[in-house]
Amino acid sequence: MRVIAKKTLKEFWEKHADSEQQLKAWYDETNTADWRSTKDIKINYPSASFLANNRVVFNIKGNSYRLIVKINYKYKMVWIRFVGTHAAYNRIDANTI
Repeated sequence: MRVIAKKTLKEFWEKHADSEQQLKAWYDETNTADWRSTKDIKINYPSASFLANNRVVFNIKGNSYRLIVKINYKYKMVWIRFVGTHAAYNRIDANTI
């Protein structure tokens, strides 16, 4: 999968250093993954939540942080839509961000 944009993750972990290793691990795993459906994601991320419009919510660092991505399975693209604290996640609409 091609992840767009790592810069968003880097900017976040520079402010929240305790998220760095898990976000880097997620990026590396996703960058080498071949996800064809939600079933493929569930294999390595059983706590992932699936929303409308191919959006997926990942729990980062024991659910301290949330990562929302939008996936195009056909073209193997993953767009980072949001990364933030659990509190910040509660203030957004994950289906439209």
